Amino acid sequence: MKEGLHPQYHQAKVVCNCGNTFETGSTKENIHVEVCSKCHPFYTGQQKSVAARGAIDKFNRKYGLS
Repeated sequence: MKEGLHPQYHQAKVVCNCGNTFETGSTKENIHVEVCSKCHPFYTGQQKSVAARGAIDKFNRKYGLS
C-alpha cells in the first residue's frame, strides 16, 4: 500500500436523534443520523401494522363491510 493514500480509519461514535448511540468503524470520528435501527418503523414493526390496517380499511370500504 502506498503511504498517505488511504484515509485514517477510526472507531466512530454514531448518535441518533432518538438518543441511541453505538460505535462502528468509519473514516469520520463522529456521525449524527436522523433514524437508526431502534427508531426506524421497519425495524420496530410499526410500519407493517399501519400499512396492513390501511389495506383492510380500504377493502372494507370498497365492499361495504363494517
